[in-house]
Parts: sequence; structure tokens; C-alpha cells
Amino acid sequence: MENIFERMKRGELILESDPQYPELYDALIRGMRIVERLNSAYHTADEVRAVIGELTKSKLDESVWIVPPFYTDFGQFIRLGKNVFINSGCTLMDRGGITIEDGVFIGPNVSIITENHAEEPELRHNVYTKPILIRRNAWIGAGAIVLPGVTVGRNAIVGAGAVVTKDVADDAIVAGNPARFIRYIRKT
Repeated sequence: MENIFERMKRGELILESDPQYPELYDALIRGMRIVERLNSAYHTADEVRAVIGELTKSKLDESVWIVPPFYTDFGQFIRLGKNVFINSGCTLMDRGGITIEDGVFIGPNVSIITENHAEEPELRHNVYTKPILIRRNAWIGAGAIVLPGVTVGRNAIVGAGAVVTKDVADDAIVAGNPARFIRYIRKT
């Protein structure tokens, strides 16, 4: 039997009654403890990278800049490229996997959410996931929400406050709720 983390990342509905659920619960508690430590005191940029590296179980490039507070309930499935900037108040719910490629700029209070719940009331307390990919040099505006399964294309811009429910093409600008195509970026 695959472990609960592999099944979760594959998008399987994870039931609270799953015999491996205690392992998932322990990982969630680990993530919340690390995030609490990050957000409870001032840290230099290097210290922030070290704590986020501990959270993600990866070494972050020295060009990554994250401004606390930063929120997640898990953290192990976040992957950050080089020259990534994440402004204050962002939430990355990563149980399905979040990949943020090089040069991505994320405004304050952005939510990137890979998790969802079943529609059926009797299953609603359980979670399934879909991965999110933010491609190279994308810009996610303040307060935007990126929902499960979305890919934001290279150089794309997601307007402030947008709710992104579908993939965003390379070089596209989207805005609104739900996010709609506005135009392509003008190249000079």
C-alpha cells in the first residue's frame, strides 16, 4: 500500500478514518509548529530562509525572499525556485504540491490552495488535492486566490483580488472573480 502522502499528492480523497491518518496529522502539527516559530519573532532574511527550508525539507537559494508572516498547515510539498519573492501574509496550503518557479513575484495576502473537500455532506470532512504550478516570472497580485489544479503560465499576471479557477496562459493578464482573460502582456 502506498503511503498516505503519495496517495494525497495523487489526489485521492483522504478519509479521517484512514489507518495512516495519524502520520498526516503529525506532519500537519510539525508544519504548524515551524510556522508558529517563524511568525512569533523577528528573523533576518537568512533566518527566514533557514526556517522555510526546514519546513519544506529543502535548501532555499539565497535569492529567495519571504516576508513573514507566512502561513501553511503542512509545508513539505512547497518547492521554490530562485529569485522568488513572497510578500507578507501569504498562505500556501500545499498538501497537493505547490511548485513556484524562478523569478515569481507574489503580492501580500495571496492564498495558494491545493486542497478541497468532497461535495457530499457525509464526506465533506475529508480532503483531496490537486497540485498548483506557478511558472517562471509570473506575478500574483495582492489578495489573489489560486485554487486547486491551476497552472499560472510564464510571465503571466494575476490581478489583485482575482480568484483563479482555471489555468492562466503564458504572458496573459487575468483579473476578477472568477479570473477572466484581460489581454496579453505588451512586449517592448
